[in-house]
Amino acid sequence: MGDISVGTCSWTDPSLVAGGWYPAGQRDAEGRLRYYASRFPVVEVDSTYYGMPSLRNSVLWAERTPPGFRFDVKAFSLLTGHPTRTAALPADLRGGDAPARVRADPALLKEVWQRFSSALEPLRESGRLGTLLFQFPPSLAPGARGEQLVEESVGRAEGWPVAVEFRHPEWWSERRRAATAGFLTRCGAAAVAVDTAQGLPSSVPPVTAVTTPELAVVRFHGRSPAWGSSGPGSKEAAYRHTYTEAELAPWAARLRSMARQAGSVHALFNNCCADASVRAAETMRRLLERPPHPR
Repeated sequence: MGDISVGTCSWTDPSLVAGGWYPAGQRDAEGRLRYYASRFPVVEVDSTYYGMPSLRNSVLWAERTPPGFRFDVKAFSLLTGHPTRTAALPADLRGGDAPARVRADPALLKEVWQRFSSALEPLRESGRLGTLLFQFPPSLAPGARGEQLVEESVGRAEGWPVAVEFRHPEWWSERRRAATAGFLTRCGAAAVAVDTAQGLPSSVPPVTAVTTPELAVVRFHGRSPAWGSSGPGSKEAAYRHTYTEAELAPWAARLRSMARQAGSVHALFNNCCADASVRAAETMRRLLERPPHPR
């Protein structure tokens, strides 16, 4: 039976910091991480999707967390085919008359990956790196083009632990899920299962495929009916959800099943509005501490 580690997709979300979960005296950058790491064994770093990581932060994160703590790091948007603002690149890579959006080419992707991975080496060397999370855009449909992008992205990270999350629902449709699981196994990438609102055009089925023996990942995005929407204020609306114990109880059984197939399972809550994610993580941990129901 593998380990099941429960945590959240951010420890620095402004609404969490403002919500009172962190005790007085532990609300600075160092105090927040040390307190979070005393409560949970894993966390996701999502800031690296929006901008490149820094070597200094990786050093500090390793110093401020205990042995056994893990960071799952989200890949920079350019590395997964997302539209990326030129301003998100390091200044020396932007060019003089660069357009607002990056025009990716193999040389740029190679350089970005080199800088991205180099900045994370302290986490890797200290044993703090859980996995690199490659989240692909909703526009990436299954097929030859989609598989090529995934293969190129994962191949660039050869030798690193990688997990893949698809946002296009068809990847995990009933008719394709076996092929998708087989494809990720061949790529050496852990499949990311998701919990979202169902019945929407953008709903990804909650398939719990285990595609590597080392790791399986579940990300709980909440069940907001605004899931998949875009526009001003849509991000908070899309992730605003308070999980109930009844909603999470079936997932506790699924996590145990995944842990029988993988050495480690990471369960991460992304309903990051106020303290909803940490409360859901605490509920899931309590559920997992209870003896499973006999079959």
